[in-house]
Amino acid sequence: MTVRAAVVRHGIPVLVALALSAEAPLAQQAPAAPQEVSVVGLFVSPGSGQPHVVLQGKRDGRRFAMAIGLAEANGIAVPLENRVPPRPLTHDLFLTLFGRLRVTVTKVVITDLRDDIYYATVYLDASGKEMQLDSRPSDAIALAIRAKAPVFAEDRVFEKSERLLSPPSPPGQRI
Repeated sequence: MTVRAAVVRHGIPVLVALALSAEAPLAQQAPAAPQEVSVVGLFVSPGSGQPHVVLQGKRDGRRFAMAIGLAEANGIAVPLENRVPPRPLTHDLFLTLFGRLRVTVTKVVITDLRDDIYYATVYLDASGKEMQLDSRPSDAIALAIRAKAPVFAEDRVFEKSERLLSPPSPPGQRI
């Protein structure tokens, strides 16, 4: 039976079923927008002593942890704990400079994970002109928290982070 014959014979339910089962060609599918994430915690790995920041997607709840430096962990912890240091930290200094130059941090996007290195972009507004700066994610997150700007992560970052944590399969076995 042809599609036309099925529609004539069965009516609207067939049209709905066809519409729900049809996939758009890959060229027409828009890439998923990055999802906003929350900083849900900081921890120090007991074995290595390496600090990590844990981020959780607001859309789907997926999490990933990034190893960061001790200074960057402190730079993230201070505003999360609503502490005010006696002297400005580097991230505070940058925001003061941005403010005096009338530049605002609008958002941060963690864009990729390549060769065990995370990448991020800081988006700025300078008198209506958008600027982008390449950044380490830990510095970008520390700036965003202070500026009360949202942090986003591309879906590929979640996917690659999951693969990074997956144990390797034994030789000869496929998953």
